[in-house]
Formats: sequence, structure tokens, C-alpha cells
Amino acid sequence: MAGPSKTLQGERNAVGLRFAVVAAQFNAHVVDRLLDGALRALAEEGALSDNVHVIRVPGAFEIPVAVKRAATDRSYDAVIALGAVIRGETPHFDYVAGECARGIMQVMLDTGVPVGFGVLTCDTLAQAQARAGGAAGNKGADAARAAVEMAGFLQRLAT
Repeated sequence: MAGPSKTLQGERNAVGLRFAVVAAQFNAHVVDRLLDGALRALAEEGALSDNVHVIRVPGAFEIPVAVKRAATDRSYDAVIALGAVIRGETPHFDYVAGECARGIMQVMLDTGVPVGFGVLTCDTLAQAQARAGGAAGNKGADAARAAVEMAGFLQRLAT
């Protein structure tokens, strides 16, 4: 059985790329750790600090509109969305988490600009903390790496 004739994928190389990082202020004790992880990952992949802009929004529900503005601005090769939605006693969680994810996906489809999804949707604060630099890693860093890889992939497709 013959292998694939050609495999295309992005590289984790952020040299020369520009990024917007949209981070919610709500649950800042979690989101700030995601942001630190994302910024550290971008630097490790070669992004210059001058090419990374952080945009703070009130909460996860506001993330999609800021992501859309950054994506349609065409100043950025990729956007990284960071937030933390933690389940409470009401269905508010379902609306915020679902609409945030849907809005971010719609921005990617409408603009073609990749968005690294680092919005935690957890049942408990402990789960969120584990995913923001704890035992489960740092999902902000993971989202940044995904954004770098997708930006590189899309650039390779364009050439």
C-alpha cells in the first residue's frame, strides 16, 4: 500500500507572524495564567513581543466580537482566544460557553483567519486551574501553538 503523495501541515514557527490575543477579564485568576502560557509559547515559537497584541474584554461572551475585529483588521496572521467559563447553578454556563465557541468558529469560517481556542469550559474551578498551568497543562499555550501552526499552514497553502 502506497503512502500519501504529499502531506501539508503547518510548522511551529512564529518568526515574522503577528498575533492578537483576546483574553477575558472575568475569572482573571484563571485567564491570566492562560495568557501567561500563551505569551510564553508564542515567544518560544519565535514571535517578537512587538508582534503580539493583547486585547482584554469583559468576559467570554464578548470574545467573539473582539476576535472578529482582530481577524477582519487583517493586521494579524492568527488570533488566540482565552477565557474561562465555569459551570454554576444556572444554565448561564451553557449559553455563554456554547455561544462563545460558535462565535469563534464563525469568525474563522467567515474570515479564513485561524483562531486558537483557549476558552476553558469546566465544571469546577479545580478543573479550570488544572488546565491553566496545573496538572493538565496550559491550554493557553496549546491554543497559541495551534494558532502558530495554522497560520503557517495557511501561508504554505497560499504559495
